Amino acid sequence: MNPKVEKIATLKVMKTPDSRFYCPHIEIGAITLDENESSHAIKVCRAAVGDTLELCDGLGHFANGIIRVADPKACQVEISQIETPTPQRPLLNLAIACLKDDALEEVVFHAAQTEIASITFLRTDYSQEPKNSDLHKLIRRSELKSLVSLKQSKKPWLTQICGPIAFRDWLKAYCGDLVLCDLDGERTLPDIAIDKLTNPVTLLVGPEGGFSPEEIHLVKSFTNGKTHLLNLGNTRLRARTAAIVALGRII
Repeated sequence: MNPKVEKIATLKVMKTPDSRFYCPHIEIGAITLDENESSHAIKVCRAAVGDTLELCDGLGHFANGIIRVADPKACQVEISQIETPTPQRPLLNLAIACLKDDALEEVVFHAAQTEIASITFLRTDYSQEPKNSDLHKLIRRSELKSLVSLKQSKKPWLTQICGPIAFRDWLKAYCGDLVLCDLDGERTLPDIAIDKLTNPVTLLVGPEGGFSPEEIHLVKSFTNGKTHLLNLGNTRLRARTAAIVALGRII
């Protein structure tokens, strides 16, 4: 073999793993990833010194980090430039009633892949979760689902998980527009599109069986913003399905 060809063949080819890694504090210079991200990069993706990792902080910033120390517990990377493609947090949000089983986690996993700022869990009159539970484990699992969705979708902003909170308390403190899934609503909302929003907008999805008549009255008489009614079609949808279909109508 030609010595030059042999030398080229033995050179390490630098690579960029087909994955994005979460780093809550992106800054110019040397930084260390946490153990979870380090293990994923080094053990799962088999990244090595000299390889490039795509980083995001969930706050609108991206960066490429070149691995300097390939430690699966504390991977060190060097950042020379930070990108800020969308400096403003999205204005679209989802507020959904607490559901039973793993329905809320399923909603988070799918919804958090879209450009929404937050998902709030609401305690409504017909909620199906244990009333004496703080849903701490559910919130934590949902936060992890949101983080996975951030990296998988390669979007700049992490979807925040909020609640659980009583629906009436949430509505009393909320300022912005509302979109209520309702049989009497419009099939399309041309004024509510993600690329046209200037004020916060929250999509409201009730539990199985919907919001109570009193809750619907509170939404329709809401005065801290406009209320829009959105019809999702002729069939009756499960709450987890309605949330995704409704987001699709807006996004």
